[in-house]
Amino acid sequence: MNGRSRSTGLLLVIFGASFWGVGGTVAQKLFQEFGISVDWLVTARLLTAGILLLAVQFLMKDRSQVFGVWKNKRAAIMLLIFGLAGMLAVQYTYMASIHHGNAAVATLLQYLAPAMIIIYLVLRKQSVFSRQDFVTVSLALAGCFFLLTNGSVSQLSVPAPAIVWGVLSGVALAFYTLYAIPLLKEYDSLVVVGWAMVIGGSALSLIHPPWQMDFGSLTAEAGLYLFFVIIFGTMLAFWFYIESLQTLSPTETSLLSSLEPLAAVFTTVIWLNEPFGMFQWAGTACIFGMILLLALNKQKPAKNSDCAENEEPLRVS
Repeated sequence: MNGRSRSTGLLLVIFGASFWGVGGTVAQKLFQEFGISVDWLVTARLLTAGILLLAVQFLMKDRSQVFGVWKNKRAAIMLLIFGLAGMLAVQYTYMASIHHGNAAVATLLQYLAPAMIIIYLVLRKQSVFSRQDFVTVSLALAGCFFLLTNGSVSQLSVPAPAIVWGVLSGVALAFYTLYAIPLLKEYDSLVVVGWAMVIGGSALSLIHPPWQMDFGSLTAEAGLYLFFVIIFGTMLAFWFYIESLQTLSPTETSLLSSLEPLAAVFTTVIWLNEPFGMFQWAGTACIFGMILLLALNKQKPAKNSDCAENEEPLRVS
């Protein structure tokens, strides 16, 4: 691996993670200032980004996988479940949390998923609860407490619906992460995620068709923000992340991808002027500590190799 390739990989994961984080903040602006609905944005985001990712796979990678996945009945059923209960669920809950609260809190709550996975695997007796797990879960709980209460147990600093949707987003992400492992062992990430996005977007379009939108009322500024969320914050973010794995290790990409919540927090506070108290910053630090601990000390579960670290870890935001 030469220095230039490694530098390219570093730039790709840095830009990809930053696009994810900033994309959530831009979505918040669309919800709050331009009246874009969560249903419409999630539908448009999933369909457009999914089709583009499949196009990348078809033009630049193994094109036989794009439609080959549907020839395997077991894989096809798993992909449908993953698209609906994984991709659609995590995207919708995340955006709904942003809509009711803000991008910073929504992103940080979504990052509770690793702690949820640890607890799930321990309860299923697929992993032993280690000292590192205890520290990880403790950081997650402390971070959640400080983030949502700002140090005061008598009142919440974040609207209750935002908390509910944010926690559900973490649960959905935990399912999304674990359920996709068998699919990733057989098919490229772009195929799995691309089709999952198309499936989720198609299902939601039955409720809120993407063409039922008054495009004439959209300002140029709103159009630019939509373009960023769909292309940069979704399609390019995921593609860059996957491409970075060609020259960086999964641990390195996981560590650098912690820039996502960092970008979400700082753009929400600085650009959108969302208030963040001292205890909320302490909560943010706890969750960052959890992320860094997991990235630096990845372990394989003791009893189930199916939950081991993947060569191409999935991301979604």
